Amino acid sequence: MNQFQIIRPAAGDSFSDALSSILAQMEGLEPVFVRFFLSDAQNQADALRAALNARFKDVAVSIVEQPPLDGSRISALVLTSARKSAFLFHSLRLTEDEAKGLDAYAQSRLLFDKYLRIIRPMGLELKTHCVRTWIYVRDIDANYAGLVKARNDVFAEEGLSHQTHYIASTGIGGATERQHAVVAIDFLTRPDIEEGDKTYLKALSHLSPTQDYGVAFERGVRLSDGHIFISGTASIDHQGKVLHQGDVLAQANRLLENISVLLQEGGSSLEKVPYFIVYLRDISDYALVDTYMQKRFPHVPRILLEARVCRPSWLIEMECEVV
Repeated sequence: MNQFQIIRPAAGDSFSDALSSILAQMEGLEPVFVRFFLSDAQNQADALRAALNARFKDVAVSIVEQPPLDGSRISALVLTSARKSAFLFHSLRLTEDEAKGLDAYAQSRLLFDKYLRIIRPMGLELKTHCVRTWIYVRDIDANYAGLVKARNDVFAEEGLSHQTHYIASTGIGGATERQHAVVAIDFLTRPDIEEGDKTYLKALSHLSPTQDYGVAFERGVRLSDGHIFISGTASIDHQGKVLHQGDVLAQANRLLENISVLLQEGGSSLEKVPYFIVYLRDISDYALVDTYMQKRFPHVPRILLEARVCRPSWLIEMECEVV
């Protein structure tokens, strides 16, 4: 059985103390995947990687700078399972030498090329076997357009279009420890599926097709085994307009309505969501949103992160999945 946990450190002033607390809480677990959220990747990632190599060497790991808004220096989303995962996970990052001198477009192309060089020798295709991506963009207000153009170009070359399909995705503010890297991408691949095993969720009563505003991703995807991935979702209507500008709680309510309709289209509901990742543009909104989520989903683990959404008028975005 798959189980998700969000792990936060016990009280402690230093990153070393926080890291030790996180790792101690992971003892005895059998993680198949962990995403670590750091407050300062340039000063923390090396120590984290060294600790993981010593204790969790074979676990699929993603590391991203998206400061946890509860004040933690590090937090983790952990997936445990009693059986081997059917998915392949690749967390692709650029080295300083690779990133230096390249803009967001060129860095994005390089990361997609890295992924294609990994999966093609396995007989896999981006179009069929990649079911989810997470794209992290440093200074997203300035660099998102370059990422969007690169992804659109790669998808066109690989046979993805609005006439076929795209891929469920979150594109959000985030950083790595590399000073010149402005883009990082995590890819989730399912080697054993065919195109007929996927149903793309649209919720057209509430959401516009993404191509209407020039981006290439699916709102959500349901696999034939019932697994549903919901992309990063914001307060938007069926015409692509931002709703409730300036009101973070009204935006939270609307985006959850959007997610609910997507899940219903996939045969599920908000009551079956095992966790939420919540991205906030303004850290001042943390207390309001955390209280709102506690009242609405008191028993569902959540993590609130500082991460700017791709449109400045979006104050909040959420993602989730249903197993």
